[in-house]
Amino acid sequence: MKNILVPVGSSPNSISNLQYAIDLAESISANVYVVSVFQELSKVGGLSKVNAILKEESENRLDEVLSQVDKKGVQVIAHPVKGEVLEGIGRISKQVPIDLMVLSPRSNSIKEEVYLGKTSGKLLKQTNIPILVVPEGGKFQPPKTMLMAFKNGTFERDELLEAVRQFKNSFGTEVNVLHVETPESTEEMKNVTDNLKALQTTYTQVEAATTFQGVIEYFQQYNPDMLCVIRRKRGFFKKLWEKNEILKKEFYTSKPLLVLPVQE
Repeated sequence: MKNILVPVGSSPNSISNLQYAIDLAESISANVYVVSVFQELSKVGGLSKVNAILKEESENRLDEVLSQVDKKGVQVIAHPVKGEVLEGIGRISKQVPIDLMVLSPRSNSIKEEVYLGKTSGKLLKQTNIPILVVPEGGKFQPPKTMLMAFKNGTFERDELLEAVRQFKNSFGTEVNVLHVETPESTEEMKNVTDNLKALQTTYTQVEAATTFQGVIEYFQQYNPDMLCVIRRKRGFFKKLWEKNEILKKEFYTSKPLLVLPVQE
């Protein structure tokens, strides 16, 4: 894990979120890329001056956030990026191999009842970069324990587990695996590949209606420092991901949430 990406918006959590990423990067000798995305307007009708102002505001926002964090000797590269947020981050990831994206849950949302705001939700749902959703105002602490929940135990691509491997190797994190068997599970899904077995500290197989329900039922029992789930085209957050914004009454965790790339 060498390159960590931190999108910065207007959220007051941008500073604590960036500091969290820097503290993590310092611990694993990684670089941090900070981006502020601005939407460029049409250049017809003399709007080029407006675009220049938008870019300048984006640069000023980056300078403001960077001035309030302790870089701790970590290489922090800041860039304003034009375009829609998904498009902009997609372009960055083509130029720099991003190993992890650190997000604030509510991004620009000020609604207290919201867990995952529209921008963070869109990035989590529509990109395939490993994502760490950091609780608001969270300070980095090496996770001693991780609860990793999934339905499909077959990880054919070893790189899908790289973020988990990094936490285990760097911090000695205990990886407690919760393998949830649902009515949709196939025999292949019930297997566990050797690359995951090499990472797990404990293994528990349970039955539940969904992976989401399994996590809800067993989270308090494990009380982990970090929760890890896997993106699937139809899996965790299946119903919630029909929209980008997720309310706290639908799902909420006060612990960092690590979301791994799609298996399928």
